[in-house]
Amino acid sequence: MASRDPQLSLSLPDQRRWGGRRRGAGRKRRPTSGLAHKSRVELRKLPAHVTLRMVAGLPSLRTVPILRAIERTFARGCARPDFRLVHYSLQGNHAHLIVEADDRAALGRGMMAIGARLALAVNRVAKRTGRVLADRYHVRPLATPREVRNALRYVLLNARKHAAETAAKSTRTTSLDPASSARWFDGWRPDVPIEIAPRAIPTVARARTWLLAVGWRRHGLLDPADVPG
Repeated sequence: MASRDPQLSLSLPDQRRWGGRRRGAGRKRRPTSGLAHKSRVELRKLPAHVTLRMVAGLPSLRTVPILRAIERTFARGCARPDFRLVHYSLQGNHAHLIVEADDRAALGRGMMAIGARLALAVNRVAKRTGRVLADRYHVRPLATPREVRNALRYVLLNARKHAAETAAKSTRTTSLDPASSARWFDGWRPDVPIEIAPRAIPTVARARTWLLAVGWRRHGLLDPADVPG
């Protein structure tokens, strides 16, 4: 094999260098900047809390026609061999999901499918085209029973949290949020009656990980009248 030609080195005076890694280098973040690029977390068949945000100007995800369209598409696509949508809560301009994925690649594929389904449902009902998701999704792995319980409480009771933040009238009722998977959740306290009956066709998959199916219960069942902080 022929040897490479030697490179010539030039003896030049030191010049100010603009490239390379240094403190303060790179594009400055603005208030409108999206989520920073981060290496995706490693998942080992753990549940995760995922947040999706919508672009400005869309109708609320809690609008009944949009909600029903999202429910139908979730029912058809909530389970894959290596990914499952187990719980969700739809708010005006964002969605909270609790998912299970076998690994990082499965999480990426599953979220791409869920995001595409949600976007198609919104655009179809709103009679529009274009972007629906505002940014990359934010994911937080849930590695302990307490983390899973806290995430379930936050997601399934998220509407009560927003009602409290907006100073809406709030009473300790036991009605469940109709824009969530709370109707199919079997971890409510049995001493608190629930007013809304489950729908016939679930829009979510059953949990398969020990943490999300069983483990979180060691810290107590959830109160449907609670308001997460």
